[in-house]
Amino acid sequence: MICVLLVDDDRELTDMLSQYLEREGFAATAVHTGEEGEVLALSGDYSIVVLDVMLPRLSGIEVLRRIRSQSQVPVLLLTARGDNIDKIAGLELGADDYVPKPSSPGELVARLRAIMRRVAPVGKPLNDVIHTGTLTLWPGKRQASWQGRSLELTSTEFSLLEELARHAGQVVSKQDLSLNALGRALTRYDRRIDVHISSIRQKLGPRDDAKAWIQSVRGLGYQLIAE
Repeated sequence: MICVLLVDDDRELTDMLSQYLEREGFAATAVHTGEEGEVLALSGDYSIVVLDVMLPRLSGIEVLRRIRSQSQVPVLLLTARGDNIDKIAGLELGADDYVPKPSSPGELVARLRAIMRRVAPVGKPLNDVIHTGTLTLWPGKRQASWQGRSLELTSTEFSLLEELARHAGQVVSKQDLSLNALGRALTRYDRRIDVHISSIRQKLGPRDDAKAWIQSVRGLGYQLIAE
């Protein structure tokens, strides 16, 4: 069973979401402060965290920062509708996705399931390995190695890098990245992929010529440079 941690100070909302999630086959626990959310998110007892950005005292963005300093547990942000600053800040800090508030419980469940499919994809054997240059990916185990060292990626970053690695040296369109890695069609003005790619670039570091390992091809998409 997928265990969901809800972190939101709106008790009426978390009660409603908990009941809905349990009807959908999830196990849900709700807490109402950032401090409680941080402790439980780092406990290892939860499959995924649903984190409200607007929390009292300790903001959701700061909670996310603290979680990401120690854990790669998937995090889905609840953001104010139209607040692009929090959305982008959250993605840059390693959030896997976001849902604007108010949103339907059905949309939240769909996003949770999409993230969990990326974390534990069905039908990918544990011995499946992708090699390109000094990058090695084990999709079945969701593990990555770069230049001989472990590469820490969020679930969304892993899915995007996997798609690029499977087509190393080729341009992959943003639409294909969104469909194959994120599980949904790309919408107009959606910057999720760009922000996640920027984070992956930082983790890979520059090439010897100071260029990025993942190149942006204007009007087409992204390309992982094959060594």
